[in-house]
Amino acid sequence: MAKTKKAPRPRADTPKGFRDYFGTEVDARKSMLDQIAAVYHRYGFDALESSAVETVEALGKFLPDIDRPNEGVFAWQEDDAGGKGDWLALRYDLTAPLARVYAQHRNDLPTPYRRYAMGPVWRNEKPGPGRFRQFYQCDADTVGSASMAADAEICAMLADTLEAVGIPRGDYVIRINNRKVLNGVLETMGLTDETRRDAVLRTIDKFDKVGEAGVRELLGKGRLDASGAYIDGVGLSDAEAAPVLNFLTARRADNAATLLQLMVAVGDSAKGAEGIAELQEMSRLLAAQGYDEDRIIIDPSVVRGLGYYTGPVFEAELTFDILDEKGRKRQFGSVAGGGRYDDLVKRFTGQSVPATGISIGVDRLLAALMAKGRMQGVARGPVIVTVMDRDRMGDYQAMVAELRSAGIRAEVYLGNPKNFGNQLKYADKRHSPVAVIQGTDEAARGVVQIKDLVLGAKIAESASLEEWKSQPAQREVARADLVDEVTRLLSQDG
Repeated sequence: MAKTKKAPRPRADTPKGFRDYFGTEVDARKSMLDQIAAVYHRYGFDALESSAVETVEALGKFLPDIDRPNEGVFAWQEDDAGGKGDWLALRYDLTAPLARVYAQHRNDLPTPYRRYAMGPVWRNEKPGPGRFRQFYQCDADTVGSASMAADAEICAMLADTLEAVGIPRGDYVIRINNRKVLNGVLETMGLTDETRRDAVLRTIDKFDKVGEAGVRELLGKGRLDASGAYIDGVGLSDAEAAPVLNFLTARRADNAATLLQLMVAVGDSAKGAEGIAELQEMSRLLAAQGYDEDRIIIDPSVVRGLGYYTGPVFEAELTFDILDEKGRKRQFGSVAGGGRYDDLVKRFTGQSVPATGISIGVDRLLAALMAKGRMQGVARGPVIVTVMDRDRMGDYQAMVAELRSAGIRAEVYLGNPKNFGNQLKYADKRHSPVAVIQGTDEAARGVVQIKDLVLGAKIAESASLEEWKSQPAQREVARADLVDEVTRLLSQDG
């Protein structure tokens, strides 16, 4: 009789492009998001939790910089009778669901509607270093207001948010631009051929990667990229390319001078003049609130989501240096971006609904805070009540219940208590600050041993014998003083 073949065991591997987050990372992210939510709430924004799943039809093809319907998402079809069920997908951002929510509930929502949302999003894209298929976003949007005050407020709120989480003034800058100014530049160029116009837009979008010289080459005959491959250019003459380069390099020492340069770049374009007027209004409103050019500047090189935004666009960039994996200095770069998108809700209602918002890259901002030392890489674990006698588990549970009632994070060791050294190793792995010890002798005398694991680690590293004697890492206290002593040690260890 043939031997039954066992089914192979599943591989314990994280799917490609995904990762697991453990306690310290989750706690750090929650702490940061709580600080961000406090700022948003202070500005009058309400929380919204929408479904992680939307219909593909509702999501549309608005995934930034992907011009392929239904590409870039995790989608499946409902198993309805006849195989004609709706196609559903995991949300790829938090803005597309907002458009659906507003269109669906607009009669019950205030206008304008100010909301913030935080949560995971999913993109079915090729993963790479630091690029995952699931990641967190943190958004704030105002729907229903065409006023530049809404855009200025978003920028001011973003500045306050960065400072609230621990990015000091001087270590960040918020750069703003306007899509209408770019449209005005394209008008002055007289580009009527759609293919050529799209090629120019794609080239402009590469400015932050290849710089002025690279864009000049790509607008002209072409250039060699870093790999040595030749990339064909758009084929514009120097005179034809001049308005684009004037636009991209219009940044001057102050916002007023920058706006003058932009006026030159847009020429007689009415659309371009409208964009400049909007930038002037934003600059005036921000200055009135005390947000000067040390925090928020007009910068024409900010070009985001060319097919997505309809007016002002903004980006938050961290300006301090960090060391890369090879020890080289580099700036951290962008951690947030957004702008005005007045056509998204129109897909549902048929009527244009003005909207503006910002999205923070949660993982990038958290990494920046770690790099600045503003977030602790190791969280403090629970107080560990060790087990010296299995038959006295009720006594140990009573101790931990008292600690928890006092608001102290605590647990009883639930592994095999036979080897006490393993209990302390467990406490070390949990980053526990304190261990509580009570054997039969201590119980008979009505005392407990309190071991300061933080001080013990410091003593083991460098303390002299005299320091050891003057500051013992373990002391005996009355059982009734357990909570008070643990509280004292925790406050002492910070």
